[in-house]
Amino acid sequence: MNNYKTIKELYSQDYEVNKSQFICYLEQVTTPEEAQDFIQSIKKKHYDARHNCSAYIIGERGELQKANDDGEPSGTAGIPMLEVLKKQELTNIVAVVTRYFGGIKLGAGGLIRAYGKSVSQALANAPLIEKCIFNVYKLHIDYSMSGTMENLFHQEDITILNKEYTHEVVFEFLLKPEQEQILTKLTDLTAGKLNLEDLGPRLVDIPITKEL
Repeated sequence: MNNYKTIKELYSQDYEVNKSQFICYLEQVTTPEEAQDFIQSIKKKHYDARHNCSAYIIGERGELQKANDDGEPSGTAGIPMLEVLKKQELTNIVAVVTRYFGGIKLGAGGLIRAYGKSVSQALANAPLIEKCIFNVYKLHIDYSMSGTMENLFHQEDITILNKEYTHEVVFEFLLKPEQEQILTKLTDLTAGKLNLEDLGPRLVDIPITKEL
């Protein structure tokens, strides 16, 4: 597994150029089949539109890429959309831009700019995330150690997924690979009697903060 950036959930945004309306839809997908299903759903929704152009990138290294001009002059829609996704280093994402023609021709250069900008403007406001690899652990401790552990997790900026209170306290928490040295501190704090379960790696969604 590798870290990668994608979109959290379905997002859409309108953009107008010379009376032509461009509606950009963005969605997270993990297979070409999912991407094609999403593209078809937008085409069905906007069956009356002149064009529903699309682009997608799939795979943790972005190894699967496809663009479609859907009737626009070759290279004026799908490729500009794909280039925007690539520039932002996104993957497992599909973009569909629906165009309602406003009566004024934009020319090849105008189309390239319009389709690219439709995607870039949507991405500027869409909820983007980074899927990061964390190792998941469960720590079993006595109640007397609970406060000490919580303080350590807070100081080291460690994410606690869950806490259970039974005859003992159980913390389920995340560690980045570079945080594994914390396990030594846990061993020291428990006087070498560390009761820890390694639950293995997990991809976790981390929101990407946009620059204002």
